[in-house]
Amino acid sequence: MSDLNQFEVLFKGSFKGVMRWPQLDDLWSQIKTNKGDAWYIYAVGEAPPEEVSSTEKLHRFLDELTSLLKKDHGEDYCGVVYADNLSNPSIIKVYDPNNLGSSCGCSGLQVFPGWVISKAKPDDLKVIMPPPNSRRRWWSKLFS
Repeated sequence: MSDLNQFEVLFKGSFKGVMRWPQLDDLWSQIKTNKGDAWYIYAVGEAPPEEVSSTEKLHRFLDELTSLLKKDHGEDYCGVVYADNLSNPSIIKVYDPNNLGSSCGCSGLQVFPGWVISKAKPDDLKVIMPPPNSRRRWWSKLFS
């Protein structure tokens, strides 16, 4: 029997990448139209949320995050968003384009996503390196 809780099981599971911007739009559209689903929004490095997000907060976050990713990633492909299931997700990891780490993994450090959107209540992911102040300001300004 595993000691992992629901969030840990989801977080450590397998993921599929969102490779194209239209795929990301489709993923967000699915989340926005499934009104019965409750989602937690977690900025990794901040305290995990205690409550699910309101619909308005979730939609605003997805719109602002898309703008941030397209601006900061600067590529014609997405490649920084991963979901456990692209057609019916339970958890989504969004990596910060400004903190992608080493692709070869030779640094030995685990690169955590910048944000996690999950149906399961998130656990505190103890990150070694906190997010940069610019991301913390973006996050706090978004919901202040």
